[in-house]
Amino acid sequence: MDLSTTYLGFHLPHPLMPGASPLVDDLDMVRRLEDAGAAAIVMHSLFEEQIVGEQLAAFSHMETHAGSFAEALSYFPETNVFALGVDEYLNVLRRIKEAVAVPVIASLNGTTLGGWLDFATHMQEAGADALELNVYAIATDLQDTALDVEQQVLAILRAVKARVRIPVAVKLSPFYSALAHFARELEEAGADGLVLFNRFYQPDINVEELAVEHQLQLSDSTELLLRLRWLAILSGRVRLSLAVTGGVHTSLDAIKAVMCGAQAVQMVSALLRHGPNRLREVREGIARWLEEHEYDSLAQMQGSMSLVRCPDPKAYERANYIETLQSWR
Repeated sequence: MDLSTTYLGFHLPHPLMPGASPLVDDLDMVRRLEDAGAAAIVMHSLFEEQIVGEQLAAFSHMETHAGSFAEALSYFPETNVFALGVDEYLNVLRRIKEAVAVPVIASLNGTTLGGWLDFATHMQEAGADALELNVYAIATDLQDTALDVEQQVLAILRAVKARVRIPVAVKLSPFYSALAHFARELEEAGADGLVLFNRFYQPDINVEELAVEHQLQLSDSTELLLRLRWLAILSGRVRLSLAVTGGVHTSLDAIKAVMCGAQAVQMVSALLRHGPNRLREVREGIARWLEEHEYDSLAQMQGSMSLVRCPDPKAYERANYIETLQSWR
């Protein structure tokens, strides 16, 4: 069965790959992922705060009045929060690139313009075949408009594209007021792909300690539904490569994502729970399903459930909303 797909210009044997996570910090695990059939390797993020924090710390050691940086440094996470240091990240990237034959996608995570974006160049020089630009942020400033938020992301994207020659995919959260229009703007600004979506992490409150509790819970298949909707809306309407991340645990999840238009399917929680062989199991499940339903290839079903042929997607979504509300008995 032909499961091949094209993502960010790369011709891949199938769409399945690990998403950004600590899994790839271990070179043996990276080899296991490739042995299990990963079509590409996505590294975890190198964070703006991590880069700037190290730059500030280095600068403060060279300054006579180093104490003047104390307040600035206090806003950055402790260095032990991050799995890898900045230089170590680049070294791991080089080792992964040497160890595997599949494309390696580095990840850069931040929200502001600045010198930290130069690390996109360093990632390219270290061997990254593509870059995933993660722009997760919550707009908490009362002065920031929706347009301000979008323009900031577009400015970051343009700055990165000016620095590198490799493909750049933008990893988004779903919380933009006009996501379809924003996707088109990202395409016009030079994005090569979109990754849908960042998980919206929500800390809990400890009422006894009056403290924020950070809890990372793995996803399940219910989180896929939001991704399916936007894949279906965007597929065929933008030229960007589309990847899904979040909520893919089974072969049926992956099939749904591809039907809605995904060219790449990233998995994290399922791999953390079940190990690298989950990739092989899901790939084999996709092949079986296609054969049972008399498809000749993955491409034959790709985008078959998108809204590209729908004359009025807005009215269609509205009708679905009304029918869902009326479905409870």
